Amino acid sequence: MLAAAPITAHAGPPTAGGSGLGDDYFPNYGNSGYDVDRYAINVDYQPQGDLLNGTTTITAKATQDLRRFNLDFALRVRSVTVNDKPATFNQNDPHELVVTPKKPLRNGEQMTVKVEYFGVPSAVKVDGITPWIKTADGAIALGQPEIAAWWFPSNDHPQDKAKFDITMKVPSGVEAISGGKLVSKTLTPNGDTWRWREDKPMATYLAFMAIGQYEVSESTSSKGLPIINAVAVSDDVRIQRAKADFARTEEVVDFLARQYGPYPFDALGNVAPNADFGYALETQTRPVYTRGFWRSGSNMGVVAHEFAHQWWGDSVSLTQWNDIYVNEAFASHAEWLWSENQGQGTAQQLMRQTYDSYPEGDSFWQVSIGDPGRDNVFDGAVYDRGAMSLQALRNRIGSPAFWQVLRTWQAERTYKNGSTEEFQALAERLSGEDLDGFFKAWLYDQRKPAATAENGLDFGTENALRQTDAEGKVAQQAAPEQVTATRAELAKTRQQLHGR
Repeated sequence: MLAAAPITAHAGPPTAGGSGLGDDYFPNYGNSGYDVDRYAINVDYQPQGDLLNGTTTITAKATQDLRRFNLDFALRVRSVTVNDKPATFNQNDPHELVVTPKKPLRNGEQMTVKVEYFGVPSAVKVDGITPWIKTADGAIALGQPEIAAWWFPSNDHPQDKAKFDITMKVPSGVEAISGGKLVSKTLTPNGDTWRWREDKPMATYLAFMAIGQYEVSESTSSKGLPIINAVAVSDDVRIQRAKADFARTEEVVDFLARQYGPYPFDALGNVAPNADFGYALETQTRPVYTRGFWRSGSNMGVVAHEFAHQWWGDSVSLTQWNDIYVNEAFASHAEWLWSENQGQGTAQQLMRQTYDSYPEGDSFWQVSIGDPGRDNVFDGAVYDRGAMSLQALRNRIGSPAFWQVLRTWQAERTYKNGSTEEFQALAERLSGEDLDGFFKAWLYDQRKPAATAENGLDFGTENALRQTDAEGKVAQQAAPEQVTATRAELAKTRQQLHGR
């Protein structure tokens, strides 16, 4: 009997990676065909003229056979190499850098991509916008959902998180602040070089740089973590108030860790530039704030909000941008938890006041926060209705189950991603309840949720509620005037957060 000839499997020809990851709101953000491990960003920035020259080296792995791939980038490119070989490239789309390696890449192959580039970021617009913030003494690379394309090429979507090394050369005497640990600082008459490193996975929009005149303070937390705060060199009272609040960062982080689980990163701090840009952003390990948050005095609520994001948004990131609920609802609710902890009004009292402040038929209730739409990603309802929904969930399933859900979400998904639907599934699994009606009323119906026990709004028994925090402590009750004052301050915070 003749032996059959062996069948040899042949892979198809290499194909082009996609120019987007298919995000429902931002379909061209991110790229398919590869997975990034680390970005090594090296920029030379001159505040005079807002001129940036850079070299970014990307280490990644092909996830398919690739004949070409895309990077999200808006500045002008000088050269590209792939595995030390010159590659051809084009920028026919203002947001896309299309790279064709000299030799196709095979599925699973490691690749090192080096891009050299230059530009004036404040002069570069994509679809009519630029998130780049030019200041009197420098600049801030800061934005959500996009900023990376204005200072380094990347796979610009939270689905592809990576590690970062960020090196910035600036004129002598100018500070260059970023996230993670400060690796080194070299000061010379010809310019200063600051090196930062983040070894925990980070979404590209959470990488930032703030360049200008800053007062930088360094200390160490009780757990051995470096704390670096940077505030603008200024006698502006808002900056001085921010500085005073930043000194309490460890207190906030320790409180939040008791609610959600261990702090997920290896550094912490804050940045307050001498600028008004209308928002704060949870840049990983070191949030950045507009100085306007401190126009009326201390504002620890916004610090609690941005540091809650280190768990909700940074460590566990949204899967697509329509999952903004799993970021902003939890950070907003954290402000209420902080208020409760400080004896300034419980989360329950603040939820009741917020619920009552938006009457039936108000446009506020028309936003379906579980899928708000691209134009409403940062709408006020995502924050306030989101915070109310979590407090209502706490009422509906009870405090013990509520805290178990929040801590389990973090424990199971650290450095990964999650969706709104997956959060609901976890809440149902751990509580043993069918919560379809609850989440439909709070996240998707375009009307005010009825004040029922099913919706966590049985106000008739409100005084009997004995809610506990994650440590089992019963919440304090604040005097009515304290609650009103807290609500007024939160309203100011909300207005600024919505200004993104």
